[in-house]
Amino acid sequence: MLAPSSLPFVFSILLVSCAWTSDDASHEWAQWRGPLSTGVAPFADPPTEWSETKNIRWKIEIPGRGHSSPIVWGDRIFLTTAIAFGEPLPPPVGIRPGAHDNVATVNRQEYRVLAINRIDGKILWNTLVLKDVPHETAHQTASFASDSHVTDGTHVYAYFGSAGLYCLDMNGDVKWKTDFGKKHTLHGHGEGNSPTLYGNTLLINWDHEGPSFLVALDKLTGKERWRTERNEVTSWSTPIVTEVNGRMQVIVSATNRIRGYDLETGKVIWECGGMSTNVVASPVTSDGILYAGSSYEKRAMLAIKLDGAEGDLTGGDHVLWTRNRDTPYVPSPLLYDDKLYFLKHYQPYLFCLTAKTGAPVFGPFKLPELFNIYASPVGAAGRIYITSREGATLVIKHHTTPEILATNTLDDVFSASPALAGKDLFLRGEKNLYCVTKP
Repeated sequence: MLAPSSLPFVFSILLVSCAWTSDDASHEWAQWRGPLSTGVAPFADPPTEWSETKNIRWKIEIPGRGHSSPIVWGDRIFLTTAIAFGEPLPPPVGIRPGAHDNVATVNRQEYRVLAINRIDGKILWNTLVLKDVPHETAHQTASFASDSHVTDGTHVYAYFGSAGLYCLDMNGDVKWKTDFGKKHTLHGHGEGNSPTLYGNTLLINWDHEGPSFLVALDKLTGKERWRTERNEVTSWSTPIVTEVNGRMQVIVSATNRIRGYDLETGKVIWECGGMSTNVVASPVTSDGILYAGSSYEKRAMLAIKLDGAEGDLTGGDHVLWTRNRDTPYVPSPLLYDDKLYFLKHYQPYLFCLTAKTGAPVFGPFKLPELFNIYASPVGAAGRIYITSREGATLVIKHHTTPEILATNTLDDVFSASPALAGKDLFLRGEKNLYCVTKP
């Protein structure tokens, strides 16, 4: 029986669960980077403070390992994971032992998709979609379930890169699956871009050390609508979809070019050079302007005016501004109102620009108690949330002057980006999934 003191909290859960019946996708976190593909949850209001003993509705252990971000729809959270089993295998063909000290040991893997009850954290179903041996290694900090997934509230589209794409219904049954072959990533660092869903079209960017392409699938059947070859090497960025003068465009940021494609045909509309190699950060867009950044052998960031963009835009008037220092590498930028926030490389230095002009607002702002940051920053209710691998999350005021509102620490390691919905913040660690909530 529940103690009387717990009844107000339970009642608040019941009230929140009623709000989860909304059909408005802007209230959900149905894909990596949220409903706007910018990192912002426009209707969320999660807590500012938490710990292992404060503002935690539940904490559950997740089997296996995965860096895919949680997605949320209604009263369910969905995750993917890869569970190693058996003895470690010899390095795959083409990888000499000791060739890269930062690659992980390869084991056989079970690739699984999980549905979790948002109220109590119970696992509703845990579907095995494939048992296989990875054909390549991955970075020692990576996982074999690093590609995030997406839902439309009717199906979950779980993507494991070389291990395939799977469409599951809300009962966890696989409705269709497809295989694009084997990716060969630079340095054997592993895979980690995510599918994008727009209407009935599912988009996959397949950039690797081989024939690269962008493919559009019918979400109902998994059949290809079009496939466009790409002159690209490995990238880890995720496509975004935006409307430009009534025409939907798919935009992908990568080494040789940032490109805009016609959603219906897959034909290139425009392209622009300027990125570094190893593009990881995904672009963001608002008010007809695209923002993209990268940082590897050089630093690069730029803003592109999309209205009227056609052909090669490199160095032209459609490039509104550029930046060649202190740019993002692993975490993607956060576009919040008219401010563009990003981290230097994956280090704990935060920068803020006026998005349309590129004019500095502040930065570098040192983030105390944070060290290595793989998770992309997210924003809601006038606050910014930045989570480090070491377990600390800084909450910062969304303002022209950086103000730390709280520093919150959990007993886990975090690489996955947070998810925000309603009064909840979901943090996926190496071992656990946390539901941080506002009572």
